[in-house]
Amino acid sequence: MANKAPIDGYVDPMIPNPNGPNDAPIIIYGYTPHLALSALAVALFGLLLVLHSYRLYTIRLYAFSILLVFTTFCEIIGYAFRMRSSPPPVGNPYNVINFIVQYFFIVCAPVFLSAAIYTTLTSFIGAMSGENSAAAHQISPLGLSKKTILTIFITCDVVATIVQVAGAALIGVAESNRKSPDTPNNILLGGLAFQVFAFLVFLVLLFTFLRNSRKVRKATSLDDAGRGNALRMYIIALVASSLLVYLRTIFRLAETAQGVMGYASSHEPFFGSLEFAPIVVAIALLGWWHPGRLVGKNGLLLR
Repeated sequence: MANKAPIDGYVDPMIPNPNGPNDAPIIIYGYTPHLALSALAVALFGLLLVLHSYRLYTIRLYAFSILLVFTTFCEIIGYAFRMRSSPPPVGNPYNVINFIVQYFFIVCAPVFLSAAIYTTLTSFIGAMSGENSAAAHQISPLGLSKKTILTIFITCDVVATIVQVAGAALIGVAESNRKSPDTPNNILLGGLAFQVFAFLVFLVLLFTFLRNSRKVRKATSLDDAGRGNALRMYIIALVASSLLVYLRTIFRLAETAQGVMGYASSHEPFFGSLEFAPIVVAIALLGWWHPGRLVGKNGLLLR
């Protein structure tokens, strides 16, 4: 029987490969994931899950809060499986199932976060226009309806995520079978490129809304000292969270563009600072400056 050709990749010299049925010949991550980072992520996302669950109960801006609860829950599952990829005795970094599951949940989680950001924009449009269709048309970017904004960008995120998860799963299968992962990586790259483009369009619409709403605030009581300052802080939190999500997506695109085992994908500090950190900070910002305080029942903008 002919021997399979060796494939380039990372093998931890301190951790022997168990060569189990679900183990790849290499560590697909390009490094051995550190237990400390995953444990920190589980702890922080656990705290944020409690925070957003509390906001859901007290403020009851249901769509937004449920999406953030799902986000934190998915992150916890993802990093829990990433912990299972840490060195023994806790985990096995060669296990393909752990890699695929952690990738699926860590990639899917920001989709719920993005959807929460989209709903925040549409909630602001509704609250600042008093749900008046003519005023909403004036404030909304390009005069798009709230439903149209949600439909377009949630659909884009779902499609992009499906393509990414499929690409990542195929990479795992290719590595397990000692085949080239180039084609699956190109599939993953296509999904990320589409997501980067779609979110850039959203950012353009968000800043267009901010320009339009500034005129409305100056002409109404929304710009008085109390409500104007509060509104400004919540808008800053929304913009900062959106930019952090975009930073994370750009990192994923650049990482994938370098190919499997590229420099960015094979060095965990990039993952920690450009995947984990932006998402945890974005969720924390939206937990502290929760938009329900403005547009929820008895919110500041509805008084």
